[in-house]
Amino acid sequence: MRILAIDTALGACSACVLEAGADEPLAIERLPMDRGHAEALMPLVERVMTGVEGGFASLGRVAVTVGPGSYTGLRVGVSAARAIAFARGIPAVGVTTVAAFAAPLIGREQGRVIAAALDARHGQVWFQALTAEGKPLVSLRQVSYRDAARAIGAGPVSLVGSGALAVANEAWAIGLDALVIDGAKAPDVAWVARLGLIADPETAPPRPLYLKAPETTPQDKARLPRR
Repeated sequence: MRILAIDTALGACSACVLEAGADEPLAIERLPMDRGHAEALMPLVERVMTGVEGGFASLGRVAVTVGPGSYTGLRVGVSAARAIAFARGIPAVGVTTVAAFAAPLIGREQGRVIAAALDARHGQVWFQALTAEGKPLVSLRQVSYRDAARAIGAGPVSLVGSGALAVANEAWAIGLDALVIDGAKAPDVAWVARLGLIADPETAPPRPLYLKAPETTPQDKARLPRR
């Protein structure tokens, strides 16, 4: 199977094409950005697909990061993934951002907790912790840096994500053995592809995952009242 993976959830606009069983993507591109995903995504996808023999017709699946992440970014990526999958008549699957961050560490950090901590602003992180083998220890949640550190338990812990250092500081303050492995602002889209290949379309739909209501206010001032 050949999969197209898309990530616009956080601080990058990325896409890659991966063949099942391959170590490296057939094509990949990543543009660091906090805004502008809507304008950048489809041209980026077109460039990636141009480098793949058979183009869109060769795809068997599409994967996309579904959150937690930027409200607008998630909608951009999910909409594009759904549209491409619908046009090709192939499945689309969703991959959480925390899973994509944690996946490279599974099986590598023996005896340590693996924790993904992504900056949710205002002193909070989107947080999830797993065993070294990838079994859930702390369910996905939005918490303060301190509460994330306390949720880890006795540790030791290996942390990844844009909020990793903030949580590590709290972990060190309470005497935990904590290592910051990667403080990247966005996951490696190749891992989104790898997780997408093994995801079940029935249980991993391409649907945005929000842990709290988006911080937006409807613009009602110029709206005429209904009669």
